[in-house]
Amino acid sequence: MSDERPEKPLPELRASDADRDRVMERLRDAVAEGRLDMEEFEERLDAVYKSRTYAELEPLTRDLPAPSSAGTGAAPVSPVAGHAGADSAWPARIGGSGTSATAVAVMSGFQRKGNWTVPARFNAVAFWGGGELDLREANFAESEVVITCVAVMGGIQITVPPGVEVDLRGIGVMGAFDQSEGTGPRQPGAPRVVVTGFAFWGGVEVKVKPPKSRKGLKGGGPSLRKEL
Repeated sequence: MSDERPEKPLPELRASDADRDRVMERLRDAVAEGRLDMEEFEERLDAVYKSRTYAELEPLTRDLPAPSSAGTGAAPVSPVAGHAGADSAWPARIGGSGTSATAVAVMSGFQRKGNWTVPARFNAVAFWGGGELDLREANFAESEVVITCVAVMGGIQITVPPGVEVDLRGIGVMGAFDQSEGTGPRQPGAPRVVVTGFAFWGGVEVKVKPPKSRKGLKGGGPSLRKEL
């Protein structure tokens, strides 16, 4: 398989938030694949947020394989079409571009609520901090979305409305991925939310709550406070 990596930028150039996000995602994938242990991940994650240039970022992934152009997620799922006769508004809320791909809290917090669009792949990181993702009033880029959570001495709470299918796959090391109750039967046209990742001395919790407002659908909530 040919290596089609783009030409590397000059090492002295300043790195952007998007550059740091890409490195963070490579590190997160490396943990999931068993290439890095949690201690190495924490050290490199700390270095990512201290990096100011490409020269500082490049060594953090130098010993990791290049990401596959096909991606590492599940096979794409086509957006739900029409669903004639469905008695919910879900089909109208699936499709389009995600609002953002990453939310990070480092000794702080992030919050995403209200009318936002969950991308096909969303990364949430809480390092000595906390985050909240409320999907009750959200739209979804695809009928299946993957939320990858990394909670290190922190916590992430995900709130979904009844009728949305949740597939909880995360791994806890002195931590936990928890869903206190089921979402009930999947509503016609409702999305599937896959929650995966790692919790190290931290936790990821999925809660099921009806929307605060919004008629015709079991799904609601309020706006991003911190986003990278």
